[in-house]
Amino acid sequence: MYDTILVPTDGSDPANRAVQHAIELADRYGSEIHAMYCVETHRYGEPALSSSAIVLDQLEERGEELLAELADRADNVGVDCEWSICHGRPWEKIDERAEEIDADLIVLGYQGQSHSRDRKIGSVAERVVRTADRPVLTA
Repeated sequence: MYDTILVPTDGSDPANRAVQHAIELADRYGSEIHAMYCVETHRYGEPALSSSAIVLDQLEERGEELLAELADRADNVGVDCEWSICHGRPWEKIDERAEEIDADLIVLGYQGQSHSRDRKIGSVAERVVRTADRPVLTA
């Protein structure tokens, strides 16, 4: 049913629930997970000679930690996991990555780190749900 599952993460609680769902689905269907973390450069600008370069480096390091932990969790149950870090607008990069890997399913948190409204879908999840040309599961 699902050969390739894309799971974007930002480390938020909803993203962590989505990761767990993705791992369980991958284990059940014998799928491969492709995890991704997007550094939102549109918030800070691309690095040049400013403090934004330091912030972006820290965000990228955080992404590497999150993705390595996700890959370990997947590996512990025998699920193959590849991961990547990108820069840009998350909803655009999620759609691009899903197309690149021909994902059968996108699993993501219903809201992320920057979302503050209880029980409301976040802007990234909402845009992915609206624009994706494949099934999307939010957790």
